[in-house]
Amino acid sequence: MKVINVVGARPNFMKIAPIVREMDKYECLEHILLHTEQHYDDAMSKVFFEDLALPQPDIYLGVGSGSHAVQTAKVMVEFEKVLNERKPDLVVVVGDVNSTLACSLVAAKLGVKIAHVEAGLRSFDRSMPEEINRIVTDALSDLLFTTELSANQNLEREGIQKGKIHFVGNVMIDTLLYCINKAQISSIMNTLNLAVGDFALLTLHRPSNVDVKENFEEIISALEIIQQQIKIVFPLHPRTRARLSEFGMAEQFARMTNFVVTEPLGYLDFLNLESNCKFVLTDSGGLQEETTVLGIPCLTLRENTERPVTITEGTNTLVGIDPEKIIEESMKILSGEGKSGRIPTFWDGKAAERIVEIIHQR
Repeated sequence: MKVINVVGARPNFMKIAPIVREMDKYECLEHILLHTEQHYDDAMSKVFFEDLALPQPDIYLGVGSGSHAVQTAKVMVEFEKVLNERKPDLVVVVGDVNSTLACSLVAAKLGVKIAHVEAGLRSFDRSMPEEINRIVTDALSDLLFTTELSANQNLEREGIQKGKIHFVGNVMIDTLLYCINKAQISSIMNTLNLAVGDFALLTLHRPSNVDVKENFEEIISALEIIQQQIKIVFPLHPRTRARLSEFGMAEQFARMTNFVVTEPLGYLDFLNLESNCKFVLTDSGGLQEETTVLGIPCLTLRENTERPVTITEGTNTLVGIDPEKIIEESMKILSGEGKSGRIPTFWDGKAAERIVEIIHQR
């Protein structure tokens, strides 16, 4: 059986790595790793592949950045050539980036079976491009692997046959548990002169937060207050850095004396910070899941989440971009009233085992 595993952006690496390792155990599975290069930074990609013990991709599509339409179209054109040449039995896509949608469309039209890892997640906000990608990919997929039971319910409501849906757990957590001990060897805490529990960790990159000046200003006004009480470490996403300059906010940012800004970090360095911080402020999806397993309070700077189990069972709290709410919840954590949770079902480091066993059976 020939399988093409698709990645397109850094979050995909963490999701595909345990699947690739598990497929290595099956002699009957010939698996190919394809990187569309939707997001590609040579230095950072190299670090991520090393951190995750992930082999270098067999195929690079060289797509690069562009508008949603341009990027999706480029992936489709190049991926069609690969499918016609390699003739796989199955395409495995993960997450919700444009490459996930584009490769699913091509595979479906060429009659190649599709497996979607992290299926069924819904924010119910179609202004998010990722939501469109999720819905269309799930509609086209033959095997739908879910991380939480709410995803099963979403898929069944959308008319997906129950026999296609498999609740297997979370491959992001497979990677976290695989790497957590190795991450503790990282020297990033010493490099940044940090102590355990004495800092908050911030990530901010979502277009709705950083591309809209008014929204960005709301968030920064809250951060100005919070950093007076606790140091904030901020690995700065290239998109966010560009907007700070474009909106003339760089000086305001620089005046926050308890702010530690770094370049984007490799997975192990970031995981070290995440597991040793007091709490996380983020607009990322994956961090909501990781903090739940690590037992670290998480404040999500969004009005909705496609990962509701991180709220109902985990350590996640939605705070939106209201400065008062962000500050209020941060102060609760600093006063010892942070949210505690429990680890959801099947978030046990064995999701990839379940996924590959089902693929093998089929």
